[in-house]
Amino acid sequence: MTKPLFVLNGPNLNLLGQREPDKYGTTTLADVQLLCEEAATEQGLTVDFRQSNHEGTLVDWIQEARAEACGIILNPAGYTTTSVAIMDALLAAELPLVEVHVTNIHQREEFRHHSYVSKVANAVIAGAGVHGYQLAVQHLARLVRA
Repeated sequence: MTKPLFVLNGPNLNLLGQREPDKYGTTTLADVQLLCEEAATEQGLTVDFRQSNHEGTLVDWIQEARAEACGIILNPAGYTTTSVAIMDALLAAELPLVEVHVTNIHQREEFRHHSYVSKVANAVIAGAGVHGYQLAVQHLARLVRA
């Protein structure tokens, strides 16, 4: 059996669908998980879907992915602009990586324009709403088959 795709979500994404629906929409993180699972099934893959508000937990999961996953989709959320630790863990994982953001971080506040994750990602999808996760699964499926 093929290793799963790890879909990892950072801080406050547990509030998706409730927090600032004008920016993030009304789709919940549970809905996003179903979207990812359906997209992965269409690609003959499975998903291990997780969310944490804690940077160290995300680093631990990325390190786990090195042995247990075929690739990573990461929405680093608030850690996008701050976490060298997450970037270093992603480098060490040596896996295909797609970074996802529900909003277009480049249309938002200036401080959100910089991403440590983008420096190591194979692709970045920003501003496509939760549909970006589906696109990320499809793209990552192509990368893991290459």
